[in-house]
Amino acid sequence: MAVANKNKAVELVKLFRKNVGLKKSVKQRLDSVVEMIAQVMGVDAVACYLVLDDNCLELFAASGFEKKNFESVSLRVGEGIIGGIAMSKRTTAVENIWLNPDFLYRAEAKEDNFKSFLGAPLIRWGRGIGVLCLYKKELYEFRKDDVEALETLAMAFADWAASDEMRKYKNSFMQKRGQATKDSYKGISLSRGFGIGPAVVHRRRQTVTKILAEDKNAELERLKTAHTQMNEDLDEKFNSSKLGLGEHADILEAYRMFAKDKGWYNKIAGYVDGGLTAEAAVERAYEDMWNRLSATQDTYLKERLHDLRDIADRLLAYLCGDNTSISISELNEIVVVAQTMGPADLMDYDYHKIKALILEDGSPTMHVAIVAKALGIPVVSKIKGIYKEIRSGEILAVNGDEGIVYVAPSDKILSSIRAKIEQRKSLVAQMEKLRDIPPITKNKKRINMYINVGLDFDLDYIESTNCDGIGLYRTEIPFMAAEKMPDVEHQISYYKKLMDKAGDKKVVFRSLDVGSDKLLPYWTYSGEENPAIGWRSIRITLDRRAILRQQMRAFIRAAAGKELNVMFPMISNLTEFCDAKETLMLELEKEKKRSDRIPTKVNVGLMIEVPSVVFQLDAILPEADFISVGTNDLAQFVFACDRTNNRLFERYDVLSVPFLRIMQTIIQQANAANVFCSVCGEMASNPIEAMVLLGLGYRNLSIAGSSFGKVKSMILSANTDELADYVQTLLDFNQRTLRPQLIAYANDHGIEIL
Repeated sequence: MAVANKNKAVELVKLFRKNVGLKKSVKQRLDSVVEMIAQVMGVDAVACYLVLDDNCLELFAASGFEKKNFESVSLRVGEGIIGGIAMSKRTTAVENIWLNPDFLYRAEAKEDNFKSFLGAPLIRWGRGIGVLCLYKKELYEFRKDDVEALETLAMAFADWAASDEMRKYKNSFMQKRGQATKDSYKGISLSRGFGIGPAVVHRRRQTVTKILAEDKNAELERLKTAHTQMNEDLDEKFNSSKLGLGEHADILEAYRMFAKDKGWYNKIAGYVDGGLTAEAAVERAYEDMWNRLSATQDTYLKERLHDLRDIADRLLAYLCGDNTSISISELNEIVVVAQTMGPADLMDYDYHKIKALILEDGSPTMHVAIVAKALGIPVVSKIKGIYKEIRSGEILAVNGDEGIVYVAPSDKILSSIRAKIEQRKSLVAQMEKLRDIPPITKNKKRINMYINVGLDFDLDYIESTNCDGIGLYRTEIPFMAAEKMPDVEHQISYYKKLMDKAGDKKVVFRSLDVGSDKLLPYWTYSGEENPAIGWRSIRITLDRRAILRQQMRAFIRAAAGKELNVMFPMISNLTEFCDAKETLMLELEKEKKRSDRIPTKVNVGLMIEVPSVVFQLDAILPEADFISVGTNDLAQFVFACDRTNNRLFERYDVLSVPFLRIMQTIIQQANAANVFCSVCGEMASNPIEAMVLLGLGYRNLSIAGSSFGKVKSMILSANTDELADYVQTLLDFNQRTLRPQLIAYANDHGIEIL
């Protein structure tokens, strides 16, 4: 008989614990649990599916079906309603499965007599590991309390499903399929390089075992204490670590801010106030956020979900008293293997000892991959099943250039990888010697090398690289880091600090570039179908002209007595550029009347990111003092390809004829108009791609500080005349990418592209 609504969650968890604790076989306890769920929830049937091998869902227990079919029901993750729940990790209720387009009829499952369905995912370490399904024969609309009760039970069930005894039980299915172990794996390279060391399997350190609170006030106090300690330790860890400079520093700073978010903390506290333990409340808060945001196409929000998963796990560790860094003191070098990781997880290790990182799930935009790359750690991703296969202590050799992982490698493979490691060490030592050598090619062409700057950390690159200046200052970073819109005085302090640090070197300010994947926490954004091509960047600041005027005013005052260079992003046509330029000039005229402390010269430019501008360069260039090509956005618009989409990031290549012809058109028209032209996108920071830019005629590159040495080494070893001739011949080819030919050319001509 069904239990009263308000008692369902409590009753389910209590009875679940009781049945799991019985001294019976795993199969008997599974059967007992599903029968109990059917009784308490008042449904006609219950099914429990568990994920095997990351791709297959197997029916492990059921109640209300014909038992002879229990051992023969399986489906792929993503297949049908149930497979969709496992993939999306979202609870799904269906009033009539026969009218649902996702319903997959399987005769062996004997679902003919059922109409209504409710399924909740079993989630462990942010991964879907199974699905709990409820069925009713009559049409029935499952209520909110039904959903909450099943989701609460699913939390407890997931803990058992991931236990050692359940792993052994599931392994029997794998053995029946005769799955053999492998001695090498092929994945995708997210960060080049080579590494050898014993495996350290990165596991989430704590799981939720107690769901219901006995004393909510005590739980709230535990939550407050753990949250405070976690943030204090994060502050100390990040402030004391010498992590280098660049985009990874921005990521870690954003991570630290997210950990202190009051809205997230208050949501957890609300669940505790509703009767959950602090640990269970953390999980419920994450799952609620996942259910609301996992379907978003917004890159920023997707990455925030990954960070939130890691922060939630970190807070759980503090709640459970396990807040110490992982000890690897007895090892001098390690290879970390993980399903997924957050950017702060690397700080839990002595990251100097990490020789490689292997991620079962990961993409080039994943924050931990960006941080690892900045630290010089090779990263290989997209190897299904490796997290389960590898055991801590096994020797691994990683070829990050080709995305290959060797398990227990032979002496021949070890010798080859070690030789590659030594070769890279020699290259690093060589780069340190290049600091004071001007970037002049073999045929005596001077290449101007600038750096891209975001946070204060990047400013140190001005001295360490001996660059020609700052080719791109991302002014949105201080806006994103602030709790409210920075006023003119605050902006002046940011910009003047940069100008003072740069001294006599050139500085190019980019006006506020927000929207799409860069959201300001104090602005309200309406949802957009395609935010990357929506209301963003210059479109926002032209619509909210007061913001643009204030920033122009701050630029002018910060650059008093010096040359001011301002460029506008995401310009789509001449009118937009003229409107933005006029706003700057009007503010300059106002400042001349107010004070004699003005810039010695003002140069106005734009970023070439939108393809429409390329076809209007003849009209725009006479109005511009300089232009800079943002290859990241330009490429995704040219190919109609979301560069953050894992399924697409290897499909299109900037080293293809269509894109290189566009880049050639831009530099040729800029040179003809005698307008300064640079590249500040990722192309300029990748040696092989920067090499092609030289061949096309570019002589000004703005580079990520962490890539400066590699690009400089390429420049010193290249001959631009020979490159120009070779690149021109390639533009008649029709291959999807010219990358293999260009790499071969570099190797044949002794051009450094590592």
